[in-house]
Amino acid sequence: MSILSTEKIVLDAKASHKNEAIRLAGELLVKAGHVTEDYVDKMLEREEIVSTYMGGGLAIPHGTKEAKSLVKSTGMSIVRFPEGIDFGGDEPAFVVIGIAGAGGDHMGILTQVAMIFSDDDSIEKVMDAQTKEEILSIFQGGDLA
Repeated sequence: MSILSTEKIVLDAKASHKNEAIRLAGELLVKAGHVTEDYVDKMLEREEIVSTYMGGGLAIPHGTKEAKSLVKSTGMSIVRFPEGIDFGGDEPAFVVIGIAGAGGDHMGILTQVAMIFSDDDSIEKVMDAQTKEEILSIFQGGDLA
């Protein structure tokens, strides 16, 4: 099973609150079989503990340490919010990446996503992508897909 696929990418999502955005990113992981339904609640729980907003228009919600047993396989979802979602940062999140890491994969995925988005053009490339395949190709360049 691929960590990222077009089935786990949403181009034009809308949400009225960050919890709704997190739930959407988490449900994509559930539907793909990476996590149990309870994992989504742990993603919301983590957000209550500390914001997963990374800056630069990017949020990376993920489960708490206690959620490890709810992860069946490593996976990632990408949800784009053209209107942005308030995650409590200086600016809205326009890209929300849900992650679930099996075993020791969690930090590796976070690191790779951070590396992709350390390039100032990356959020813009993701926001300007016209297709799910274009977004997938950006992340394949970072060896995530």
